Amino acid sequence: MNDGNEAAAAEDDAAALTSGDLSEGSDPFALFAEWFAEAGASEPNDPDAMALATVDDAGLPDLRMVLLKSFDRAGFVFYTNLESRKGRQLAAHPRVALLFHWKSLRRQVRVRGPVAPVTPEEADAYFATRPRMSRIGAWASRQSEPLESRFALEKAVARYTARFAAGAIPRPPHWSGFRVIPAEIEFWRDGAFRLHDRVRFSREEGGGWSKARLFP
Repeated sequence: MNDGNEAAAAEDDAAALTSGDLSEGSDPFALFAEWFAEAGASEPNDPDAMALATVDDAGLPDLRMVLLKSFDRAGFVFYTNLESRKGRQLAAHPRVALLFHWKSLRRQVRVRGPVAPVTPEEADAYFATRPRMSRIGAWASRQSEPLESRFALEKAVARYTARFAAGAIPRPPHWSGFRVIPAEIEFWRDGAFRLHDRVRFSREEGGGWSKARLFP
C-alpha cells in the first residue's frame, strides 16, 4: 500500500472509531440482530455458527462449534445431546462463553453469561422442524462416547430408521437445548493498522445495559 492509500485508510478507520453503529444506541440485541442479518447475506457458510466454551470439573476449558437456533432478548439458544461432554459440563457448570466470527464482514461478537435449559415445549417445537434423518441421528448417536467403528453408527441409524418407519419421531429424552443469558456482549469490528473498534455492553441490576468503548 502506498502512502496515499495508507493515509486514506487511516482516515476511514478514525471515522469508524468515532461514529457509526458501535457508537450509537444502547440496545445490544438490536445491534446483534443487525449484524446477524448482514452475516446471513454475506457469509458463504453457516452464519449461525458460534464457538461455545465450557469448563470441566478440573476447570479445564473445552471449546467447540455449535449452531445458534434462535435468539431474542431472553438470550441465545442452541441444542445438544444432554449426555454429551458439553451437556454434562453445562449441567455441572452452567456458565459459558460464545464467539461469533464473521470473516466476510471482519466482525466478531463475544457473549458471556449463565445458561438455563429451554422448556420441553420449546425443545419439542424445534426438534419437529429438523430433517427426518437428523431426528433419527439424535436417537442413534451416543454423542462423545467411544465408537468402535463407523459401521456401528450406521447400524444404530438403521435400527432407529426401522423403529420409527414412516411414523412420527419423538424428541429423545436425552436431547434438548440451552439458553445463554448474556451478562456481557462485546462487539468487535476490524480496523486498519489494528485500530479495531470494540464496544462492550454489560448487564446492570434491573436488566438495563451499560456500554463502554475498549482499547483495541
